[in-house]
Amino acid sequence: MQVFSGPVGDAAMELAVGNALVRRASRGEVTDAIRIYRPAEAVLVFGRRDARHSGFPAAVQAGRDAGFQPLIRAVGGRPVAYTSEAIVIDHVRHDLRATEDHQRRFASFGIQYADALRALGVDARVGEVPGEYCPGAQSINARGAVKLVGTAQRVVQHGWLFSTLTVTGDDDRIRTLLTQVYAHLELPLDPATVGSLTTERPDLTAATVEQHFHAVFAPDIAPSALDQPTLDLAASYAPDHRI
Repeated sequence: MQVFSGPVGDAAMELAVGNALVRRASRGEVTDAIRIYRPAEAVLVFGRRDARHSGFPAAVQAGRDAGFQPLIRAVGGRPVAYTSEAIVIDHVRHDLRATEDHQRRFASFGIQYADALRALGVDARVGEVPGEYCPGAQSINARGAVKLVGTAQRVVQHGWLFSTLTVTGDDDRIRTLLTQVYAHLELPLDPATVGSLTTERPDLTAATVEQHFHAVFAPDIAPSALDQPTLDLAASYAPDHRI
C-alpha cells in the first residue's frame, strides 16, 4: 500500500488529487493507496446537481461571505462544509470488480470507521440521522443524534475511490453556513444533526484523530509525497472543481 500525506496546493487541487488517483488506479498505475490529510482552508463543496438549482448562486455567495471556498466535487452527494479541523481520507484501489462491489464497500467502510471512532471513546454508530446534511445510509453518527463522518464513492472501470470526511471541530461555524446553503437550495436539514468529534470528546484534537486514523488504516507505513504524474494529472482536473 502507498500512503500519501501533506498539502498539494489549493482546495481545488486537494479534490482533484482523488480524481487523479482513481483514474490512475483504473489503468493499473496505482494498485492500492490511501491519502490522509487535513484541508488547508475552509471549503463548501457542492454536488454537480446542486449547480442546476436556481438557488445555487446564492448558496455559493453564502459560502464566500462565511469565508469558505466554494467547490464542485466529482463524487456524489449534496453540500458539505468543513475547515482545517477535519480529516479527509481517500482510499483508492485498482479492482477488476470495482463496479460490482459498490454497496459492499459502503457497508464495510462504515463499520471500520465506526469501530475506529469507538476506539477513541466516541459512541459511534453507522446509519443516517434523520435530517442530516448530505444524507447517506452509511454515514457515521454519534449517539444516533449527530453526523460525524460522511462517505462517498467514485467508481470507474477497474478502479474505485472511497472518500470520507470526519468533522473534528468548528461545528458551530459549519452549522450556521449549512443552514443557509440548504435553505437556498430548498433541501431539508435539521441543524441539530451537525456535530463534530470535539463536541463528543472535547479533549480530542484534529492532530490526534489524524494520527489515530494513520494507525488504523495504514499501520507501520510511513507516508510519502505524491508523485509528479499524479500531481500533473490533478492539475488538469482542478479547474473542473472550481466555481
